[in-house]
Amino acid sequence: MAREYENLAAEIIKNIGGAENVESLAHCVTRLRFELKDTGKANIGALKKLGGVLAVMQTGAQCQIVIGEFVGEVYEEILQHHDVKSLSAAEFKQPAKSLLDATIGTISGIFMPLLGVLAAGGMLKGLTVFLAAFKLVDTSGGTYQILNVLSDAFFYFMPIFLGCTAAKNFRMSSEFTAMAIGAALVYPSLETMRAGEPLYEIFSGTLFASPVYVEFLGLPVILMNYASSIIPIILAVWVASKLEKVLLKIIPPIFKSFGLTFLMLLIMIPLTLLVVGPVSTWLGKIIGAASTGIFNFSPLVAGFIIAGLWQILVMFGLHWGLVMVMLSNIVTLGSDPIVAITFGASFAQTGVVLGILLRTSDKKLKGIALPAFISGIFGITEPAIYGVTLPRQKFFIISCIGAAIGGALGAYLDIRIYIFGGMGIFEYPCFINPAAGDPVGMYNSILVSAVSFALGLIITLPVYREKPRLSDEISEDLMSPLTGKLVALKNVPDESFAGGKGIAIEPETGEVLAPIDAEVAMIFPTNHAIWLKTKNGVEIMIHVGLGTAGMLGAGFNACVAQGDKVKLGQRLIEFDLEKIKAAGYSALTPILIANHSLFADIYPTTKKFAKSGEKIISVIF
Repeated sequence: MAREYENLAAEIIKNIGGAENVESLAHCVTRLRFELKDTGKANIGALKKLGGVLAVMQTGAQCQIVIGEFVGEVYEEILQHHDVKSLSAAEFKQPAKSLLDATIGTISGIFMPLLGVLAAGGMLKGLTVFLAAFKLVDTSGGTYQILNVLSDAFFYFMPIFLGCTAAKNFRMSSEFTAMAIGAALVYPSLETMRAGEPLYEIFSGTLFASPVYVEFLGLPVILMNYASSIIPIILAVWVASKLEKVLLKIIPPIFKSFGLTFLMLLIMIPLTLLVVGPVSTWLGKIIGAASTGIFNFSPLVAGFIIAGLWQILVMFGLHWGLVMVMLSNIVTLGSDPIVAITFGASFAQTGVVLGILLRTSDKKLKGIALPAFISGIFGITEPAIYGVTLPRQKFFIISCIGAAIGGALGAYLDIRIYIFGGMGIFEYPCFINPAAGDPVGMYNSILVSAVSFALGLIITLPVYREKPRLSDEISEDLMSPLTGKLVALKNVPDESFAGGKGIAIEPETGEVLAPIDAEVAMIFPTNHAIWLKTKNGVEIMIHVGLGTAGMLGAGFNACVAQGDKVKLGQRLIEFDLEKIKAAGYSALTPILIANHSLFADIYPTTKKFAKSGEKIISVIF
């Protein structure tokens, strides 16, 4: 197995453009994240075909390769055998983003390094609550108390840990300064200061009415309970990162080694206790109350929609916003109903995968589906999504339907998460109310997961149909859209095309004709390429010339529009062959089957020359 990881690591580095093309590398739970120096050197087509690679996504200079549960092993093999700079998820450079993307990226960057200890601490807390709820331990005994210490330690001091990851995310020079701010928030003396009668109350008669027990330099200090808090330390570190930039400009270099930290702590800890902490605590309560209020307006509708969309949110990383709301709700309100209703989503996905696993005879698909099913039971669904259901679109939709119905059921049963813990089956104890010691919430969560799983499985079994193999072939033939010399794709001097499935033509005329009856899925803005989709789902890309996007549309004219239905032989694009050559570009035109992995095989012709309308490719279903 180790050898297998080593070979996969070597192939990834080879097709990413070599170790010298890697600016930096990080990994999360299921994917490798490469920052590339030259994206043109990466052979995306070849990467997608590698055994062990579930999906490849490229955004700007960043290339993400989805591996699944063995991503850690592949990552270690890359670092061991190749000279590649490694970064943590928080340090990894992100491409330019919208405000929403940047916010979600910040949240995920702060929480991602803590996922392991978050899950472990939650599982320990869940175990402790489970033992107490079923009276398996004496809650007044030492065993229970030690278990409480084990499970609560991380959560109680979470501001310190979040200070560290937030400092890395906000690019502070030292995470220890941020950790010191977090430590100040949970310093034991702050709690003892709240004993006795308050000196006075401020903001009386408002939502923000607060007693004042102590003052600092004559200013009222609103003492909050920051144990397990989230928003106060993140906001404090963000303010600290801005302050640090200012101080670095005014502190003489000779004093920076100690003077910077001295001034940072001297300013930030009082500022956090006086302003940042109270304001962010109130903000957390407002967010919690607002999100719960929206949910309570129509729980069934909220459960159906949020749970149904959950897996899509996960794919785009947008779920992190709700995760932070969940953690904030647990701290401020004691429980969270919003993320709780999405609990069945991973089980619906896993049920669909089991249905496909039981129905398929494809050994390759079985090899992907079995580990995806196992990891799905434990809440890791990316291998299932990218390797099994998403390439077979209707089965991904089935999993979303199962999740949506499970979400509506969860909302009806009012399931709530009281502890952030493990995923999948390890999350069951998180639904026990530790204050009441009542396991009903756990029983309801088991029912929700069972219903979601059953729906995914039961719908999939009769719907799944194995595609006929070569012994029982059904094919779709593509005719040549151009007249000219035929060139095998492997001989095309552009790696982004050479690794694909299809053929290329050296055109003799300046018009592209439809190779089959199809729908125009996309016309590229510069009119140099077109994407077609047939009624049987074959996606065809015709790319006139190599590098011709650089002509910015000069010499190209589209004869059809996106959404048009075209017939075999209909004119699609007109282009000026001489203008392409005069601009220094090759007119060699690749014709690619973009979604070739969904079909049994692709057979390009072996002929050396084709006229428009002659068969050049057979797609076997």
